[in-house]
Amino acid sequence: MTTLFINIKELVGVREQNVLLRGKALADLPSVKDAFLLVEDGIIAVHGAMNELELLIPNLPPVVTDAGNQCVLPAWCDSHTHLVFAKSREEEFVDKLQGKTYAEIAAKGGGILNSARVLAATSEDELFRMAMCRLKEAALLGTGAIEIKSGYGLTLEGELKMLRVIKRLKQQSNLTIKASFLAAHAFPPEYKENHEGYIRLITEQMLPVIAAEKLADYIDVFCEEGFFSVEEMETICKAGASHGLKPKLHVNQLNSIGGIQAGIKSGAVSLDHLETMTAGDINDLAASQTIGTLLPTAAFFLRMDYQPARKLIDAGAAIALASDFNPGSSPSFNMNLVVALSCIQMKMLPEEAINAATLNGAYAMELQNGLGSICVGKKANLIFTKPIPSIAYLPYAFGSNLIDKVMIGGIF
Repeated sequence: MTTLFINIKELVGVREQNVLLRGKALADLPSVKDAFLLVEDGIIAVHGAMNELELLIPNLPPVVTDAGNQCVLPAWCDSHTHLVFAKSREEEFVDKLQGKTYAEIAAKGGGILNSARVLAATSEDELFRMAMCRLKEAALLGTGAIEIKSGYGLTLEGELKMLRVIKRLKQQSNLTIKASFLAAHAFPPEYKENHEGYIRLITEQMLPVIAAEKLADYIDVFCEEGFFSVEEMETICKAGASHGLKPKLHVNQLNSIGGIQAGIKSGAVSLDHLETMTAGDINDLAASQTIGTLLPTAAFFLRMDYQPARKLIDAGAAIALASDFNPGSSPSFNMNLVVALSCIQMKMLPEEAINAATLNGAYAMELQNGLGSICVGKKANLIFTKPIPSIAYLPYAFGSNLIDKVMIGGIF
């Protein structure tokens, strides 16, 4: 099918080639005002200014849509989520409001172990049904590509169940999906005093099956005091690499313990969270090819300090933005809110936030060749806004739904 969109108020994120954006380049968001866009078989075929239309498309296709006063931009690329889970955890939310600490909630069986226990009792089909509903909701909010982690299984059976659900989502959803294996999310109670035993379970039993069934694209570890040490993370990453899985890692959420440096050394595609960063951490990340993925809605929900976005950008680090959607610390997949919080709380410019949530987000999932910008040959994953005065109005009017419709692969 071929569709021509004309009279687009502003076509945003127009690029001729892919470049991972860092430093001042992150604030460069090329656009074309009074534009047209031709989509053929789900792919961006031609775009340009309206005064070039007759020259570039002398014969108009049968379907021509007047976009009126709408802006069009690439769909969001959400590169860090925990979208597959069995139950929400609002009771823990209330506990936190009443002053209970994370340790107290965990002692009651809450946190990650709570999600793992409920997931074990939930069928694969039911997990798939719930996850597909969430994916459809996320798409309506503008997300066109998404990474989904396991990590609420914590057993061979549980982790495989989650990853098989993600594989089914890949096959049946029109979104582009990447899967990350995150059994190293927490230590199950039976391995609390036997870390080596659980790591052997991950490396010797889980990974071979995952590799054989092609269930994951990446491997992830929650590297943090009280969870997995730097040395344990390195062991797991090395085992993942032997099965072709690149690292995408949780680091520096609560403490700076060397996760940045070890993650870079392990060749991590991205290092995610980064609420707690030393000057050395920032400089090391900026000097690397690894992307720092910031998750401001998690900091918002947990009432933590936000990630030092301005320091990272000014140092020249490549950063992406993602939702960290999960039932415990970021129960929202609304990337529009992520972009707005990044501007309001982390002082990012609207152009920086949009770039970090589109092209750099695509890089953080190694999808930059097909997604993340308005570029001939890329998949037509597009957001059509309601009439807005400017692109800066998106994060400015943070409480309004400014999306009119979303196109995924050329289909609304």
